[in-house]
Amino acid sequence: MLLPRLPDPVPPAQHEIAASYIGRLARLHGLDINTLWRCVTEREASGGMRRVVVPERLAAITGRTVHSLTGALPELRTPQPDWAMFRHQPQPGCHHCNAKHPGGEVTKILPHHRYVCTRHRLWLCPSDADGHTTTLDALPEIVQAQRRHLRILQRHGWAITYDAVLTAILICGQLWSLPENENGGAWHDWVRRANVLIPPGSAGSTFSVARLCAAVYPEAVALAPLFASPYWRQQAQKTTWNRRLFNAEIARRLRHLNYDGKGHDNDPISHWANMNAKRPPLAPIRVHNQKYPLQKPALSPATQRAQQRRAHAFNPSHRAGEALVAHRHLATVFRRAWHPFRTHTILPNGDSYYKL
Repeated sequence: MLLPRLPDPVPPAQHEIAASYIGRLARLHGLDINTLWRCVTEREASGGMRRVVVPERLAAITGRTVHSLTGALPELRTPQPDWAMFRHQPQPGCHHCNAKHPGGEVTKILPHHRYVCTRHRLWLCPSDADGHTTTLDALPEIVQAQRRHLRILQRHGWAITYDAVLTAILICGQLWSLPENENGGAWHDWVRRANVLIPPGSAGSTFSVARLCAAVYPEAVALAPLFASPYWRQQAQKTTWNRRLFNAEIARRLRHLNYDGKGHDNDPISHWANMNAKRPPLAPIRVHNQKYPLQKPALSPATQRAQQRRAHAFNPSHRAGEALVAHRHLATVFRRAWHPFRTHTILPNGDSYYKL
């Protein structure tokens, strides 16, 4: 069954998933979503029950070229993109950007490097399952960090950048959990930003681990080039003199003049230098599953109770980074030390990474 061209074929949003776009088209034209879905899809070539979108059929009813549709909808591309480059969980994205796309909620599959909507100054990653929207109007340094993040991506590629930024966020969370006298100027900035994002006395309604991630993001992006750079990774592994240079650069970027990297038990940077600097970057644990494209994260009762306990006990000046360290967004790098067996994968460009 084929439908004629729709009278108002709105364009897809960038990085929108196909099911979201087709659902918006159906709602705008008063059509049954299942009927429209069957018109633009066919059974997968493998003979399974799953249906896949046929770009030519979608182009016929929208009047748009296949090229323009595949440019916006990653799931329609041939060959398929490397889904490890994208977050496994679709999310709404920036609601200001989505407002120009009528027909209901726009659901996107965003790349790993997209943490901030720089145009509207909104925090996007990790997304909040409870629907929080985090504005960054009062914290322009977080928006600037997104631009620096993109420069790391251009220089080192997605796999190295993904590992380096997540590693840096994890380390910042671990440092934030240490006492003030073991940290530098960055610790005070994290506390200041946390008080802006989660105003004192409002943690019950505003606490969010995503906001803790936003608080450390500028320093994480400042550290990430050291974890991505072959030069600095070698400096971290070599002689005492080389390690001293590496530690001095860490101290400068964290504004921690007393940091010497002596290898204390609670020093996450020394642990990374000793254990992980020589290893290739890790691949994401989970990748996007097109079989269940609109499945949204659900907070289990246990997770909800833990969230409430953290909100009740939240104090940006006392072990505030513990909730961030345990967040699922950091699962790939958090589990690295506890997974001795890894699959070594070679990328098409010759780079390599470990997959847990």
